[in-house]
Amino acid sequence: MRLIKRLDLYILKNYLLLFAGTFCISLFVVMMQFLWKYVDELVGKGLEVTVMAKFFFYAGETLVPLALPLAILLASLISFGNLGERFELLAIKAAGVSLFRTLRPLVIFTVILSCWSFYFQDVVAPRAQQNLMQLLFSMRQKSPELDIPEGVFYDGIDGINLFVDKKNKETGMLYDVMIYNLTEGVDKATIILADSGRLETSADKQHLTLHLYNGEQFENLRDNALQTKNIPYRRETFVRKHFIIDFDTNFNMADSESFSTSASTKDMASLVADIDSMERQTDSLARVFVGEMDRRILYVSAIENMSEDDSVKAVEASVKGEKVVPVDSLLAAMSPSELSRVYRDATQRVTMQRMDSEYRSASMEDYDRQIRRHRIQFWQMITMSLSCLVFFFIGAPLGAIIRKGGLGLPIVISVVIFIVYYIVNTAGMKLGREGSIPVWFGMWLSTIVLAPMGLFFTIKSNNDSTVFNFDSYAVFFRKLFGIRTKRYIVRKEVIIDDPDYEMAANMLSKIVADSQDYRRTHKLRGLPNYINLFFRNGQDEKIASLSEMMEYVVETLANSKDRHVLKDLNALPVLDSHAHTAPFRNRKLNILAGALIPVGVILTFRVSYFRRRLRKDLRQIVKAAGALREHCLRLSA
Repeated sequence: MRLIKRLDLYILKNYLLLFAGTFCISLFVVMMQFLWKYVDELVGKGLEVTVMAKFFFYAGETLVPLALPLAILLASLISFGNLGERFELLAIKAAGVSLFRTLRPLVIFTVILSCWSFYFQDVVAPRAQQNLMQLLFSMRQKSPELDIPEGVFYDGIDGINLFVDKKNKETGMLYDVMIYNLTEGVDKATIILADSGRLETSADKQHLTLHLYNGEQFENLRDNALQTKNIPYRRETFVRKHFIIDFDTNFNMADSESFSTSASTKDMASLVADIDSMERQTDSLARVFVGEMDRRILYVSAIENMSEDDSVKAVEASVKGEKVVPVDSLLAAMSPSELSRVYRDATQRVTMQRMDSEYRSASMEDYDRQIRRHRIQFWQMITMSLSCLVFFFIGAPLGAIIRKGGLGLPIVISVVIFIVYYIVNTAGMKLGREGSIPVWFGMWLSTIVLAPMGLFFTIKSNNDSTVFNFDSYAVFFRKLFGIRTKRYIVRKEVIIDDPDYEMAANMLSKIVADSQDYRRTHKLRGLPNYINLFFRNGQDEKIASLSEMMEYVVETLANSKDRHVLKDLNALPVLDSHAHTAPFRNRKLNILAGALIPVGVILTFRVSYFRRRLRKDLRQIVKAAGALREHCLRLSA
């Protein structure tokens, strides 16, 4: 018991140190991705250090729930990879401690982290998100820092185009200045040319003052009311002129209350209450809209003096087959002007009803969109917290399987898994936001995809099964697609025992006879009988026996020095012993596959392919084994 407690402390200590480091790395990575998204809001604004510090702090708080699963995955991979690489995990299992028992302290820690993540998203993250949105909006509203380039027109000031040929960075003097003032419109444009100038900012940072020296001003005097070809203008020559420009460079915080309605700024209790309120409001509006539409459909004002009640009665009578007002006759009796007026009124009413319906439909869609966003935020709090536990059961068993510590392979695997999670989660969120799939399903989609992966790795790791043995996967796919290896027998440099050619010749005679007999007694052409294949299948051991006998002969004659023998050995095909009889060795699996007609049809064609190939192999065996027999008889004499 004491040993187990020490083991728990040892594993927990190593894991916590790695988790602290991986969490900082993960938070930095997601922070960089976030900054790349909002880099345009930060560059060129001349923001103060305190403002930038607030921005990074609020952004970090909102990204903590996203960084936690990645940190847990990476820490689990590295931690158990180190244990496996140093054979400590093997020693733990040899001492009788199972993998599940080894994982227990870390599972408890991960569960605590998941609960803390949920609490963080419910309490801290909404407030941080609101502060971040307020700060981002204020950053967007702030004017960029004034930095006039040389040799090009600068349009960073609204209504002003400023050109400076050269500037002295030490003194702040501007040379060969050209200003296009379009603040009052193109028709009243003002052009200013000056030999030099100097730019200053007012004390309140609300205005820019441009001191110009030795220049001219051209002012357009065109009157919009006068349409003349010759446009008069006024020319002014000056030695010194002060040009004031409105340019607010202060950083002003926006009102935080305007961002409190967003779903990302609400806790779970507020989300539930708002969802319930919006659903009730939507249902109430829907009932009102449907009732009004029913009234409008029933109300047909074919006659001016017909009231709404009479119109409804007329429609009801028409439905019952009773006599109604002869509308067609009444329309035929109208004059063209009256008929035109009636049609015009009807068109206007239909147009108004269509516009009203479109407006109300848009309102309902907006309500539905808001409800879906709130539901997404609600489920995201739960799924993001559970992802910590899912990523742990992926990382820890996978680290025990690959047995590679350090930062190389674990980082690659972590990035790949996290990218898969991010893509699936983003796709599910987008589909849920658009209403293509239920919101809950879209938000749980990533968990549904990754949870079986974690279960698979955990079972494999506990059973010490190989997961990344590519040779076994290659063998499996070769069997699945009917790809077989070719023999490659070469002459050995050292041979201890010479082969028994006489015995090999006798066995080859039997192989030839069995092959010819099997080809003669079995129909290997065409499609097999479906019922016999899946429901009455009997295992054919003749080909298996023939294959064992042939492989024994190959193993015996592989010690031969005769090149003709070795050549004919390589000509013997490698047989698939049971692929021509049934898809599976298990009778229940064959019955199940046969019951599923599409699957059974595909497997039938697969078995037919193996039967045709067996026919060709038997013919090749007769030819190659016959030639081998002649060589063996020659060498045994």
